[in-house]
Amino acid sequence: FIYPAVVLGVSILVVVGMLTWVVPQMVQVFAAAKQTLPLLTRILLSLSGFLGQWGGWLLLAALIGGVAFLQALRLPDFRFKVHAWRLRLPLLGRFDHAANTARFASTLSILVGAGVPLLNAMAASVGVVTNLPMQQSLEEVARQVREGAPLSRALKAIGGFPPVLVHLVSSGEATGRLEQMLDRAASEQSRELSRRVETFTALLGPAVVLLMGAAVLLIVLAILLPVFEMNQLVK
Repeated sequence: FIYPAVVLGVSILVVVGMLTWVVPQMVQVFAAAKQTLPLLTRILLSLSGFLGQWGGWLLLAALIGGVAFLQALRLPDFRFKVHAWRLRLPLLGRFDHAANTARFASTLSILVGAGVPLLNAMAASVGVVTNLPMQQSLEEVARQVREGAPLSRALKAIGGFPPVLVHLVSSGEATGRLEQMLDRAASEQSRELSRRVETFTALLGPAVVLLMGAAVLLIVLAILLPVFEMNQLVK
């Protein structure tokens, strides 16, 4: 995400710079002409005036909001709600879920393969999951396993986990190859996550360029349209 983030950041700086420096310079020319400006130009002038008057306050409010958000994340209830909301995001939520699932399955596979009892291995594996709602679900899975339920049945009963993980765990329990099946499930999740991220980033870069290019084009058109009209009047 570094390349799209850099492109987006630079593009926003360019657009803000044009609105706060270039557009105000053109206002004087338009005011002297005393002509009716196109709608696009009037909208641009209003936006430029708003940023010139309130831009500093908006930046300050954004900084204060960011600091307040980071402080609020220290509260367990608020952090839990943010993590649950993050899982519901259309695309990024699937990234988060797949990454945590792969991390859990891989860690559990290593510990089970090293001879650690399943309950102890699950307790340690839950600790590597960074999403709190998923942690809570896996803790409930561990509780059911502690009461005698098979791991695959507990995962299926809780819900929310990939069917391939449940199927491979069930196969591993039936054949006595739980370590290998967990490792395979982790590999499947990692490959799926890699494919999704590669596709997303491949589309995100051009999309950001097109979006920012369209924004700059609108600003340029808003500035040039009155100039063209002035030239027509002169002719």
